[in-house]
Amino acid sequence: MPFRQKYIKPASLTWLASALPLGAGVFIAFEPVHHFTDWSKALSLAFGGTSPYLLINAGLIGIGLRGAIKA
Repeated sequence: MPFRQKYIKPASLTWLASALPLGAGVFIAFEPVHHFTDWSKALSLAFGGTSPYLLINAGLIGIGLRGAIKA
């Protein structure tokens, strides 16, 4: 099974629930680059003030576990 079909499944609710914190963590971590400070603070507060690095890791773990399921 190709890499893309194994890990990227946008129709899966589990994949979406893992991709959301991953994307949010990347957005928050790159705040010095894009300068959307208010949006980054609001997104950080929406996730309970969790560090962007923890959000990225949680997203990657969820996507990896979803890819490990043989369904």
